[in-house]
Amino acid sequence: MTKPGLWSRAAWTIVGLLWVVATLNYLDRQLVVTMPGPIKADLQIGDERFGLLSSVFLWVYGLCSPLAGYVADRVGKRPVIIASLLLWSVATFVSGIVTSFEGMLAARAMLGVSEAFYMPAAVALIVEYHRGSTRSRATGLHLSGVYVGSVLGGLGGAFAEMFGWRTGFLIMGAIGVAYALVLMIVFPQPPQKTEPSEDSPAQSATLSLPRAGAFASLLTTRGFLFLLAMNLLNGAAYWPVRNWLPEFFRSEIGVSPAWAGVYGPMAFNGAAFAGMLIASHLSDWWSLRNERARALVPAIGFMIAAPCLFMVGAVEYIPIILACVLVAGMSQGFLDANLMPAACTVTDFRHRATAYGLLNFVGTTAGGVMTYVGGMLKEQDVPFGTTFQAASLLILAAGFCLLAVKPTRRETGFSAELAPSAMR
Repeated sequence: MTKPGLWSRAAWTIVGLLWVVATLNYLDRQLVVTMPGPIKADLQIGDERFGLLSSVFLWVYGLCSPLAGYVADRVGKRPVIIASLLLWSVATFVSGIVTSFEGMLAARAMLGVSEAFYMPAAVALIVEYHRGSTRSRATGLHLSGVYVGSVLGGLGGAFAEMFGWRTGFLIMGAIGVAYALVLMIVFPQPPQKTEPSEDSPAQSATLSLPRAGAFASLLTTRGFLFLLAMNLLNGAAYWPVRNWLPEFFRSEIGVSPAWAGVYGPMAFNGAAFAGMLIASHLSDWWSLRNERARALVPAIGFMIAAPCLFMVGAVEYIPIILACVLVAGMSQGFLDANLMPAACTVTDFRHRATAYGLLNFVGTTAGGVMTYVGGMLKEQDVPFGTTFQAASLLILAAGFCLLAVKPTRRETGFSAELAPSAMR
């Protein structure tokens, strides 16, 4: 039996190691959208084809996500995480050496395949180690790396002006490969046996082996179906906002390319980072008193963000636009801190990575479609501001879906520090 202190250290060590991986995950994918000018000029493409670079990544990422989650549940999270990091880092490096649109498209597709396998495995591993009163904080801390990566990626425009757009891809690809090699050595080994989860106290089974009917079980669970609908709407709304904000500020507001990345991705993702820290503590505290807290916190965030997102496309005064972008970003952080914890309240513990894979599938696939549509409409003289206003209606609908989620699995309210018997 592992001592409580050792269990606690392992639980938070995993969060710390994966925080770096999450940072690299989003920094690598964000680089493209913050360098539209030099990439379009070098590859000789327009807005529609540039939008396709993000859309193809999201479509491939989404299509692979259900399989990725299922594989993680069956073969183990640790090897999936390390292999994913290694392969997407290679894809990032390749993005810096391609010389044609078709080559870049292939590299982005490769990035989508490899990155799809990371997040379901990572968040499922974290919630195995963190239960009850630390679950949202651990999930939120890990996903804060997503926003640190996105914020750093927002500097891509300035970096491209100083060193050329290819240099960033080459450097980040090399760093990712090196860190994958480090993880092979220092990543904690999984326990050989586990006790039943607090979410299914009467069941005893190995956490990494889901039932054959994982997909059927998830797709016949009412609460999970509402989460799927919510994430589809959220992806369709916020992915085009994230991907087109830099170009919106540059082409429609008249901001310089370097500052467009700061006003767009850095502002949105920095606010999401803050929102995630707030929501994770609020949800962990409120969940001890209200079992619906994991869904209610992001629902409230969406309800507040919807009118603000509509204002982004309705005004031209930069301080007001930035304020609205910040509110929208915070609402995304509210969701990210609670998406997996909310899924844990309505799904079997053996299907968690599969569940997260399905959530990723609907969100990123819808986001890819809407990102492409946004670029296509822009070439038809429909401003990005109009696309953002449509997104505000989708976010409002997503909030109503969250209000309909009712937990069917209980949380015991204890944390990993109090559960030494869960690892042998």
